[in-house]
Amino acid sequence: MKSSSKIIMLAAATAVVSSAITAYAMKQVLFPAEEAQSFNELFAGSAQAQGQVTRVSQLPANTSDFTKAAESTINGVVSIKSYATPRGYSRQQQGGGFFDDPFFEYFFGSPGGGRRSQPQQEQPKQQPLGLGSGVIISSDGYIVTNNHVIDEAERLEVTLNDNRTFDATVVGSDPTTDLALIKIDTKDLPVIPMGDSEALKVGEWVLAVGNPFGFTSTVTAGIVSAKGRSIGSGGHGRMNIESYIQTDAAVNSGNSGGALVNLAGELIGINTAIYSQTGSYAGYSFAIPTSIVKKIVSDLKQFGTVQRAVLGVSISELTNEIAKEHGITAVTKGVYVGEISDRSSAKEAGLQKNDVIISINDIPTDNVAQLQEQVAKYRPGDKIKVTYVRDNKTNSVNVQLRNLQGTTQVTKAADIMDLGCAFKKVDESTLRQLGLSNGVQVTGLSKGRFHDAGVKEGFIITSINNSRISTPEDAEKMYKAIMKGNGDEKVMILRGVYPTGKRGIYAVDLSGTE
Repeated sequence: MKSSSKIIMLAAATAVVSSAITAYAMKQVLFPAEEAQSFNELFAGSAQAQGQVTRVSQLPANTSDFTKAAESTINGVVSIKSYATPRGYSRQQQGGGFFDDPFFEYFFGSPGGGRRSQPQQEQPKQQPLGLGSGVIISSDGYIVTNNHVIDEAERLEVTLNDNRTFDATVVGSDPTTDLALIKIDTKDLPVIPMGDSEALKVGEWVLAVGNPFGFTSTVTAGIVSAKGRSIGSGGHGRMNIESYIQTDAAVNSGNSGGALVNLAGELIGINTAIYSQTGSYAGYSFAIPTSIVKKIVSDLKQFGTVQRAVLGVSISELTNEIAKEHGITAVTKGVYVGEISDRSSAKEAGLQKNDVIISINDIPTDNVAQLQEQVAKYRPGDKIKVTYVRDNKTNSVNVQLRNLQGTTQVTKAADIMDLGCAFKKVDESTLRQLGLSNGVQVTGLSKGRFHDAGVKEGFIITSINNSRISTPEDAEKMYKAIMKGNGDEKVMILRGVYPTGKRGIYAVDLSGTE
């Protein structure tokens, strides 16, 4: 009897559940949208009265319609092609081969008999160097992109979404943040408005717009996976500023310099890197937040170079080991100060070794990337509030930021004309006479950094910073390489000889320019 009761009750419960499913399906098909709420309340009320159904949370409204954001941004993203003359252009690259080598012909003659007349050597032509993306930020032609998209290019070609093509000029670039500003000569361009990356939340939908693999106007979607992320992509000892927005939107080769936008169609980042062991998208991509982009672009447009402010501290993230070693118990997150530089903002403000910086202007700095992002928003001379923990007590101090030289002066854009001279190739007879195999001669010396360092007219430079110099282009390339460095001191060490045979070594101070 009990067994029969259990079977009947089970059948009844099954019928109730089946009825509920059937009723829900009928409601979806038969009831109009405006009656949905009353139907839900009626059904839930009846079911709860019988004690057979428990109400569950309703799904949120659909917020994943990307069409408006995509339509409003694809026209504001451009394709950028870079061109450069190939280095080390050889006879083989002109179509010649082993049998065209003069050494072969001297001993064996030309194939087919007789010495072959040599075709006139053609000048090498510019070849495609790379492909990337850019974001239009003003209707009169200013475009922001990545520094690595335009670096080493001799010519830049910008293609708009309507297929119009323009040559672009570089306004300025910043390897430290991997940003560059270029310009094309046109008007009335579509612009992607700047958004606030600091208001962005983890889990928020975003779109990546760019030209992966040369496919123009490509849109991919993802969510914000993390903020203030550092991936250690500097390399070569370069102190890059990294505080990336991490997303799972698909980004590939060619997306660099493209837009990361929110669903309002606002620019909140410049796509710059992927985390991959293959070179292709493997799950995560990284964008430079607009909190940094706006400052860098403003500096490049106004000064031609970045007015970079620094605290003047050696820092690392607070770890359990550091906290135990120094008895830090008041906080578990923050940026640990390892050293204080002389003549720095931090030293002047009274910050000390073993302090833990926990916020800048009340914005938390839980890690090094977040602190870098906050400081990168300001120029030398600006004042910020630094909150820190010392001896497990929280303190705040106002700090006036300085530049790498320890001043608040405006930094000039690097220009080789600041050297106050020109370079010319030394003729072979002079090289033989002096016993040299290479060198370039200083000519047209006037007031400038070479003059200030004591260099005289006619000095033949054989090396700069221990790098061999054979042509004027070598000297200019070394100058640019030094200026792209991130050291506190920028110096050209010149070694060479005068036409009289007198040798010389000079240190040319390049600090104060970027």
